[in-house]
This record gives sequence, C-alpha cells and structure tokens, in this order.
Amino acid sequence: MQCTATYRALDNKGVTYEVIDLTTQPVDVVESFKARGLMQAPIVVTATATVTDTWAGFQPDKIAALTA
Repeated sequence: MQCTATYRALDNKGVTYEVIDLTTQPVDVVESFKARGLMQAPIVVTATATVTDTWAGFQPDKIAALTA
C-alpha cells in the first residue's frame, strides 16, 4: 500500500523513478538497508542536484521536497 502511494505521489509530481524489487536482490543489499534502519517498503533513494536522501515508507513531505 505504501509503495502504491509513493508511486502515485512521484507520478503526480512528474518525478522519474526506477522500481527495483528487493526480493530479487542479493541478501547483502537488503541487509545494508536494514543496518541503516530502513525496515519498511518502499525504500526510496534520491540523488538530484538539490536533494540527496534515503528513506523508507510513504513520505509525502520528502517527495514534495524533490520538486521544490
């Protein structure tokens, strides 16, 4: 549910993104996110000219910051 909300919010803001299914990734990738306290889906990693951030779950305020 949080993944869908995140996709919709990104789409509404016109943000281009790539979906990577963590169930198909090596265990060490998932464990590295867990070690950083990112325990729920989706995990969003951003890297733009103005915003570089990583978060877990639906975070509408952070999505809004991407287009501010």
